Amino acid sequence: MKAFAALLERLAFTPARNAKLQLVQHYLERTPDPDRGYALAALTGELKLRTVTPGLLRGLAAERFDEVLFNLSHDFVGDLAETIALIWKGEPAGDLRLSDAVHLLETTGKAGLPAAIAGVLDRLGPSERLAFLKLATGNLRVGLSARLARTALAQMGGPTLPDIEEIWHGLMPPYPELFHWIEGGPRPERAALAPFRPVMLSTPTDLEELRALDPTDYWAEWKWDGIRVQAVAEGGTRRLYSRTGEDISAAFPDVIEAMNFDGAADGELIVRRAGGVATFNDLQQRLNRKGVSRALLGSHPAGLRVYDLLVWQGRDLRGLPLTERRTVLEGADFGSGRIDISPLLPFATWDDLAALRADPPDPVIEGVMMKRRDSPYIGGRPRGPWVKRKRDPLVVDAVLMYAQRGHGKRSGFYSDSTFGLWGGGGLVPVGKAYFGFTDEELRELDRFVRNNTVDRFGPVRAVSPGLVLEVAFEGVNRSARHKSGVAMRFPRISRIRWDKPASEADRLETLEAMIDAPNAFAADAPDAPDAARAGIRHGRKKRSE
Repeated sequence: MKAFAALLERLAFTPARNAKLQLVQHYLERTPDPDRGYALAALTGELKLRTVTPGLLRGLAAERFDEVLFNLSHDFVGDLAETIALIWKGEPAGDLRLSDAVHLLETTGKAGLPAAIAGVLDRLGPSERLAFLKLATGNLRVGLSARLARTALAQMGGPTLPDIEEIWHGLMPPYPELFHWIEGGPRPERAALAPFRPVMLSTPTDLEELRALDPTDYWAEWKWDGIRVQAVAEGGTRRLYSRTGEDISAAFPDVIEAMNFDGAADGELIVRRAGGVATFNDLQQRLNRKGVSRALLGSHPAGLRVYDLLVWQGRDLRGLPLTERRTVLEGADFGSGRIDISPLLPFATWDDLAALRADPPDPVIEGVMMKRRDSPYIGGRPRGPWVKRKRDPLVVDAVLMYAQRGHGKRSGFYSDSTFGLWGGGGLVPVGKAYFGFTDEELRELDRFVRNNTVDRFGPVRAVSPGLVLEVAFEGVNRSARHKSGVAMRFPRISRIRWDKPASEADRLETLEAMIDAPNAFAADAPDAPDAARAGIRHGRKKRSE
């Protein structure tokens, strides 16, 4: 556990991507099986253990510590697991193997879990206690993506990252056959049919960058506001994967039933209603479910809009140019109205495409994608072959109302901000944001919260209405679950308006008006409408691309 704890600590305080890769690679090279396999599973989110809840940890703390003292400590530290790890009194007694910790969490029953966890904490030092609790709760928070962890694995030699990702979802922790393959052994056999293949992603661009390219080399299509998925039907097995490879088939049985083909298709998962595409808010009702009711299937029918084909009728198409893959796609018979093909857009110049982006035919379109006609299908985010221009974000000026300490590196700062707009005789909370500012701005924000606290609710501080935050977001929908009656999509702080008095922040009616006009205007498009006249403001150029 000491080596794993040291790895997590170094990753948390190492911002550079290449340095993180080196840390993970060295750990995997120096750590024996099965510990390194379980560590890799934890870093990639594939380690499925009995969930240790915050309530269980608070119960352990209540048995050991004075409630007031613990709450004060938790408020200062900001992270529950870290607070317990720091104040727990134990006598370190040797080391605990990571595999033994995993076995304990896998096999201990719910009734015996608190005592088992307390027993482990008693024998570990502070760093190892924190690593164990992070493992137990499944919240590592070290700034490392699953793909970056697999990239470090590929750097050990032998198989490439695409090779590893091709078979990744057919393997189970602690991956003995995977490490044997990396060290020169045979390639592992796929453990399941209908495997996930790495998805090809586009990179952001702007009009100026596009002007340096020949538009005749590219095709363009709408970027639909759903979620990117891969639909695989092979050997009688049908699966629907998110773009990161998570199997989401159980939540979309209607799409699975409609997959009457043999191959692997790349597309956008959407909800269809009244002959059109519903909002992302409608799609969210279907996401993250282990099952779906008949009523939800009827009220939120899902569908698939296909962008590309990876495999078709046993033939791997990924090495072919896009023009040839598109020919196969347009000749494919999907046999269902739930599955159709994303159309290509007619344009001769980049200004033509900018005009289309400025006035899309459907409010759920979030931009355009441009793809080189000669591009093969390459998993990951290769720079150049595919680019995208999303619509500019919507923007409101909101007032900071509440703040809570962050997690991980931000556990000592009040970084989690709840903000509101004026309405109903006062401020109405409309959303929360956790990022969008620099480290220096974070320190200034934290200082403001501490100096302007007017009340406390556990770890949350209420502040006097004196700070305006410019909040950017991708869209807004009506929501009965929120006091304001609206829900913002992907809000983030784009600027801290130290210069603006809170009385000049926006009103709730301004945000409500954006529900009926959710698409942003392209400032560089011909005849772009006047944003002020339309009552909608958009993000600054550098923030939007």
